[in-house]
Amino acid sequence: QVQLVESGGGLVRAGGSLRLSCAASGGTFSSLSMGWFRQAPGKDREFVAAILWTSGNTFYADSVKRRFTIFRDIAKATVYLQMNNLKPEDTADYYCAAQTGYSVLAGYKYDYWGQGTQVTVSS
Repeated sequence: QVQLVESGGGLVRAGGSLRLSCAASGGTFSSLSMGWFRQAPGKDREFVAAILWTSGNTFYADSVKRRFTIFRDIAKATVYLQMNNLKPEDTADYYCAAQTGYSVLAGYKYDYWGQGTQVTVSS
């Protein structure tokens, strides 16, 4: 089975930067895309960013566009999330996930998820 492990979270002041990593292991890795999601205390999980594995095309939530950058290292089977100009509202547990399918009815299918890494942004 594919295992995803996030790292790089921590405490940072508003305006600062942080880089998250998500490494895939447990066998041959193959995915349509890799995505980052976050969940703030008391709130629902929300989409942050995604990258198509082969082409490198990226997608971002409006809330993080122009501040966050998602990129990957194919050889290392690792996806990163570079977070710049962090804001207190970015505080959340961040999760990476591997997309394994898509349908009109169900939307994007993510079968593999990491354990999460905590990001706290102080004002």
